[in-house]
Amino acid sequence: QVQLVESGGGLVQPGGSLRLSCAASGTILLIYSMGWYRQAPGKQRELVATITYSGNINYTESVKGRFTISRDNAKNTVYLQMNSLKPEDTAVYYCNSDIQAPLRRLEVWGQGTLVTVSS
Repeated sequence: QVQLVESGGGLVQPGGSLRLSCAASGTILLIYSMGWYRQAPGKQRELVATITYSGNINYTESVKGRFTISRDNAKNTVYLQMNSLKPEDTAVYYCNSDIQAPLRRLEVWGQGTLVTVSS
């Protein structure tokens, strides 16, 4: 069974920084892409950033220049460094991965980690 475990959320003041981590575990042959999504109260889940196995990166416009996504393929882990945080970044952040398991290809979601930006 493949699962994603996130860590690193919490409460931070505006202008502060947080680093999220997401580790995939289980029987994994290859992780095609890994990414972060977020869902603010009363809003739909939205893409934050994605990174492919080869390192191609995509960011939503509102986080460009502030957030950095990276991954360690040897550890099956993706990171999201969040700087210059704003109150509007407050949301539950979810890790998502497109994974090749032995028998089939899977889309897997993490359980979510809460990020609160407030003074």
